[in-house]
Order: sequence, then C-alpha cells, then structure tokens
Amino acid sequence: MKIDYDKTADAVYIRIKTGVVKKTAKLSNLINADLDKNGKVLGVEILKASLKFSKKEKLQSVMNIPMCVSV
Repeated sequence: MKIDYDKTADAVYIRIKTGVVKKTAKLSNLINADLDKNGKVLGVEILKASLKFSKKEKLQSVMNIPMCVSV
C-alpha cells in the first residue's frame, strides 16, 4: 500500500495495489475508488483532504493520520 498527498490538488490517494484502472466509482462527493476489470479496488482518492483531517500539517506525513475506513 502507498499513500500520497498532493498539496496542490488537496487530495490523498491510497494505492492498495497496482493494476490497470477500468472504472472509477464515486463513493461520495469527495471520495472515489479506482477499480480493475474484475471490480477489485486498486486505490481510493479523497478530495479536499484538508477538510477531512483536523490538522493540515498532518497531511504532509499521511502515514501518521489516524483514520477508520469502512466499506
């Protein structure tokens, strides 16, 4: 797994595994999931990430952000 924060786009991308993205599913207004041809999740994008996390400086080191993810 790899987690990146793009400061310019204010977006966090959580790459679960590598592969070819066949479809992007909109999970909410600010969260998208990239899916492969079998519907398996390759990655999750969180838009306007600074709104989702209490401290902007934590986004510079996203490995230390406490979060709960449910599907």
